[in-house]
Amino acid sequence: MSVGEIVFLMRSGIFQVFMLASPVLGSALVIGLIVAIFQATTSIQEQTLTFLPKMLIMLGVLALLGGWMFTSLAGFTVNLFSQIPAMAR
Repeated sequence: MSVGEIVFLMRSGIFQVFMLASPVLGSALVIGLIVAIFQATTSIQEQTLTFLPKMLIMLGVLALLGGWMFTSLAGFTVNLFSQIPAMAR
């Protein structure tokens, strides 16, 4: 196995992680920004106010995109396992 193949496998694995984590983290970032702006405009400084909306939005995104995430990860894993015999040479 050459260095180029190892770099390709690492790059594709990192890209897969970014692709699967970005919808959840992006939605948490957006809802956190919205709640922070709401808190700043209303002078409400409750620390627990940001927790529940973020958790609900993240669970909603996981419920909506969970099937796609699983399919994408399963395809990547099957592709990786199919390459194992070629790696042993």
